[in-house]
Amino acid sequence: QVQFVESGGGLAQPGGSLRLSCAASRIIFSFSSMGWYRQAPGKQRELVASIRSGGSANYADSVKGRFTISRDGAKNTVDLQMNSLKSEDTVVYYCNTYVPLNIWGQGTQVTVSS
Repeated sequence: QVQFVESGGGLAQPGGSLRLSCAASRIIFSFSSMGWYRQAPGKQRELVASIRSGGSANYADSVKGRFTISRDGAKNTVDLQMNSLKSEDTVVYYCNTYVPLNIWGQGTQVTVSS
């Protein structure tokens, strides 16, 4: 069964850090570039970071230099280390393949507030 399970969100202060983790079905993870997305209420979901199976990564300009995506082939997980958090990072985060499947997990809420 194809699924994505996100975790690790929560409350952080501006300038703080959080680490998100996504567990993906093995068959998807093994052959796919993966991505972390986020969606604010009333807005389209946007890709913030992606990572190829070989490990090369790309980032949206809004998170470049602050977020780091990584993947663990043994665990079928893809993580997002978020540093220097800003209030505008307050949204729900999802993971999916780089070309997203029409299957989404429940997401994980990140709230940045003092």
